[in-house]
Amino acid sequence: MEFFNKVGKMAIGSRLRMLTETMTDDAAQIYKLYDIDFQPKWFPVFYVLQEGGEFTITSIAKEIGHSHPSVSKIIAEMVKNGFVTEKKDKADGRRNMVSLSAKGREAGAKIQDQYTDVTGAVEELLSQANHDLWKAIEEWEYLLEQKTLLRRVQEHQKVRESNKVSIVPYEPQYATAFKALNEEWISKYFVMEEADYKALDNADSYIIDNGGLILVALYNDEPVGVCALLKMDDPDYDYELAKMAVSPKAQGKNIGFLLGQAIIEKAKALGGHKLYLESNTILKPAISLYHKLGFTKVAGRPSPYERANIQMELAL
Repeated sequence: MEFFNKVGKMAIGSRLRMLTETMTDDAAQIYKLYDIDFQPKWFPVFYVLQEGGEFTITSIAKEIGHSHPSVSKIIAEMVKNGFVTEKKDKADGRRNMVSLSAKGREAGAKIQDQYTDVTGAVEELLSQANHDLWKAIEEWEYLLEQKTLLRRVQEHQKVRESNKVSIVPYEPQYATAFKALNEEWISKYFVMEEADYKALDNADSYIIDNGGLILVALYNDEPVGVCALLKMDDPDYDYELAKMAVSPKAQGKNIGFLLGQAIIEKAKALGGHKLYLESNTILKPAISLYHKLGFTKVAGRPSPYERANIQMELAL
């Protein structure tokens, strides 16, 4: 166990796999001990079939939490070894019905003593351990059902990567990046419009000189994200969140959220009471981000952009 103590908790998958292999090897020997020619991996299917009657592969898979192909493969092996019979459903010829064969029922009778002894041995193990592994497994299964390990790792990755991101005010040196980052995503999904060129070619005069501002996200000192706050002449809204763009190579680092949060704080600091934005519903990650930032959908206003088909607002 020195290796796992050295590597730590990130090796939990390897350690559980080793424990599973140990238990499976013992299980194979236990079946021989009770003179039952049986593979441990068949047990969940066999146990369900012991309840009697006929079952579809789909119902067995659902009961034991395995995939349909996995159960289908196990059934084929059990049929080959004479433990199971398979036949067409009389009511629906497209379905195969599975049940224990005479050999399977005989094994079911012989295995009862094994069940008793294995249960006793496992309970003995649990009583000797400081921690109840059975309850721990149940808890882990529940927690992973709520949020997978992959999702948890992705969240930790975002937090770590976001620590390398700094949000800075716009300077003329970022003019090229401001245009290029926006032009990249707009051209991918739509076409550049006249209003785009006005804002992107004249960031200072069109946005900053009119009371707005631009923020730039730097990742390892490289501009990888931008977002603008446009001053609005509107009875309901003070500012518009616009021209948010994140480089594809920097996505997954929480940069859009960090930019959005920073822009919202700037709008508050400038005395704004309500923010407005326009987008398109095919940009699902962007819409999800806006909801996460607190924006809600509102009735449409006339827009200078043909691509805009959703408007949202945020009370500050």
